[in-house]
Amino acid sequence: MPIATEQLEAIDATLATAAADHAAVSALRQVAPSLTAIRCDKADMQDETPFRTYENCDLFLIDAREHCVKITADPSIATGLVVAPKR
Repeated sequence: MPIATEQLEAIDATLATAAADHAAVSALRQVAPSLTAIRCDKADMQDETPFRTYENCDLFLIDAREHCVKITADPSIATGLVVAPKR
């Protein structure tokens, strides 16, 4: 199920001022319950390009439709969200 425009707007609003902590991930699970949402260290994502960048964190989309999970820039195939704090 693709990420709808309304969901992206809610995700943006949630992460615009978020501290990129567990509370932010919980809030994402509320606004996008059909998606997996996790927090990951920025160092673990250093070779990837963020889907969106916010003041305190970067957002990555994941595609877990096949055996291996991979980062994607396409919200129409994303199955989850990864939040990585900038600090």
